[in-house]
Amino acid sequence: MRPRSSGRAKDFRPVPNIVTLLPFIVLIGAMFLMTRSAKKKQQAAQQMREEMQAGTGVRTIGGMYATVKEVHEDTVLLEVAPGVHAIYAKNAIGAVLADEEYNRILDGAEAGHGDAPVVPDDASSLTGDAATETGDKAAKIELGKAETPAADEPADEPADDAAAEPDAEDAKDTAKADADAAKDDKKAGDDAK
Repeated sequence: MRPRSSGRAKDFRPVPNIVTLLPFIVLIGAMFLMTRSAKKKQQAAQQMREEMQAGTGVRTIGGMYATVKEVHEDTVLLEVAPGVHAIYAKNAIGAVLADEEYNRILDGAEAGHGDAPVVPDDASSLTGDAATETGDKAAKIELGKAETPAADEPADEPADDAAAEPDAEDAKDTAKADADAAKDDKKAGDDAK
């Protein structure tokens, strides 16, 4: 005797579901959008390099600012300093700058920072008072340790040497006490483990 069936054979083939295909569709779409935006950026950079003219201020991909002197097919002659010329590949030009921006960068003037605090180039703000002199004549900061010239110190007074020895002994005793305390702490830590 044969077991009775409902007359239909069961199909065990997996049916592709849209949910299982969704991650692949999203991944392909993201890759398409990324390559499209990268192509747009490359085209904009190429157009910017093609529109470059002599006298234009540029920034190289290395961050150097220069003025364009000559434009050739694949290269550009840049004046990086007065009288100093260098040949660069066109692909090395990172940005063509507007005249106002290029002049502002070269002059060192900051635009749009009218109320911003000024940060000094030296350490004068750390001393608490503004030093009025600059260079070697600037006011010295007292560090609490007075220097005594060797010529002012009398050489034949043994009392100074005797006074210096106890300080050295005190320092040795303090160092020994600190070392003993560190050993005790380490032992206590090892015992706790």
